[in-house]
Amino acid sequence: MTDFGVLMFPTDYAVQPVELARAAEARGFESLFFPEHTHIPASRKSPWPGGPELPQEYWHSHDPYVALGAAAAVTETLRLGTGITLVTERDPIVMAKQVASLDHISGGRVLLGVGAGWNAEEMENHGTVFADRWKILRERILAMREIWREEEAEFHGQFVNFDAVWSYPKPAQDGGPKVLMGASSRYTWKRVAEYCDGWFPIHQDANRASASGALDYVASIAAVRRAWAEAGRDGEPDFSIFGVGPDAQRVAELIDMGFNRIIFALPSADADTVMPLMDRYAEIGHGVNS
Repeated sequence: MTDFGVLMFPTDYAVQPVELARAAEARGFESLFFPEHTHIPASRKSPWPGGPELPQEYWHSHDPYVALGAAAAVTETLRLGTGITLVTERDPIVMAKQVASLDHISGGRVLLGVGAGWNAEEMENHGTVFADRWKILRERILAMREIWREEEAEFHGQFVNFDAVWSYPKPAQDGGPKVLMGASSRYTWKRVAEYCDGWFPIHQDANRASASGALDYVASIAAVRRAWAEAGRDGEPDFSIFGVGPDAQRVAELIDMGFNRIIFALPSADADTVMPLMDRYAEIGHGVNS
């Protein structure tokens, strides 16, 4: 059975996280995902990969962990996802505590989508050099996993370095939540196999595919599986895709390609705009799983 979720930028002008979470759970969605940007530099030097004009939700969004905490408090089964967390802009010890706290309080409902980011000025405001972003992301994720798993955690790397620490609570999910890699370069497959638990690409519509070159999802899923086996990983990698629209045929195609979780795109808008679209998505999901 395929899992279905929804994703929306939780902004100060959109339907608020509590109302959205209740609505998502009531409609039978498995998960709710929130993206993040701490800020957007006014210089706007880094081009947005999605097009010429950056939508305003990128600099109006709530902190995802605050928003997901509110969602956790009013739901019982809804999975709580980041889509994505910019690990390159977060202190790993603090982030490990935030994720563990949310997972513990929610009873083990966190899905951690992660990425390095595209905005060089944004991450440099946080002290991360753009050229080092993937090395930094790797070390921070590995360090967080140590904190989640060990009574006395320590990590010694180039960018993250600390002696033995105590940090509680531990996540409700043994070893921490699934970490899903939100990237699609030729380096992604080995990164997933080394320090993540699944692949988490953004869905390519016709405009995005024509502008950046179409991504072969079938070949990419096969590449993740090969890297997973070569790394000696047990179990199965997770394959989730976000930003999918209300197209039942496309949903069926993505499932046939190998995706086990389809995450539908919601606009950052008021309830009168968002709720009818959620109803349409729920109809598609129920139809697929009936």
